Amino acid sequence: MPLLVDGRRVRLPRSAADLVRAHPLLEERARLLRGQSVQQVGPQGLLYVQQRELAVTSPKDGSVSILGSDDATTCHIVVLRHTGNGATCLTHCDGTDTKAEVPLIMSSIKSFSDHAQCGRLEVHLVGGFSDDRQLSQKLTHQLLSEFDKQDDDIHLVTLCVTELNDREENENHFPIIYGIAVNIKTAEIYRASFQDRGPEEQLRAARALAGGPNLSTSPLAEPPHFVEHIRSTLMFLKKFPSPANILFPGNKALLYKKNEDGLWEKISPGS
Repeated sequence: MPLLVDGRRVRLPRSAADLVRAHPLLEERARLLRGQSVQQVGPQGLLYVQQRELAVTSPKDGSVSILGSDDATTCHIVVLRHTGNGATCLTHCDGTDTKAEVPLIMSSIKSFSDHAQCGRLEVHLVGGFSDDRQLSQKLTHQLLSEFDKQDDDIHLVTLCVTELNDREENENHFPIIYGIAVNIKTAEIYRASFQDRGPEEQLRAARALAGGPNLSTSPLAEPPHFVEHIRSTLMFLKKFPSPANILFPGNKALLYKKNEDGLWEKISPGS
């Protein structure tokens, strides 16, 4: 079934700018999102999603009420939500394997959804900018095309990507929005930044860094803390060159839960 905007089939391929010109309501939503102030999101109730990660939950979750991600330059942050039961998935996509990622996003939402339930699937795409290598443009096209190929009707509600998320300063281009959060209970999506990126921030960042060909796809557009983030991640990899053997004894997963204060707490083996 097709990708829809306001009940009408989206005609692809076309650029993000052409798409919003054909659907003025998309342009208005992107303008309102760009105009928001950035909210600092605390750790209580937050599940932070790093690059190449996916998280899904529902309003019934008693521990996690906010999903969020930031530091997206050419990357796109994708939110897919079922309006009937509120099941929400947030993914930080970098274009590594979009063809595999989109079906995974769909199946994660369906695992929470009762097909007999009323409601529809709504998708929100945020991120990227007018980068010289046109990596953002390529990822925007990939995501729109892959969602359009899915079996279910998917309603495109927010499109604030690539040229719609671009600002120019001293002849260099930068994203306007680097990060967003979604409130699982209210479905509100807003501009956000995060101090807490746990649990296991360095381990998860090392996984993404070790699996990619570049430290950055757009060095000039990275946020101010990017260099320190890369330095700490490289130091982590130097300290744990084989983390699977040291950090996962017996090949057992590291388990965490939210405590009564809404903060991540490691679960001891056997507890």
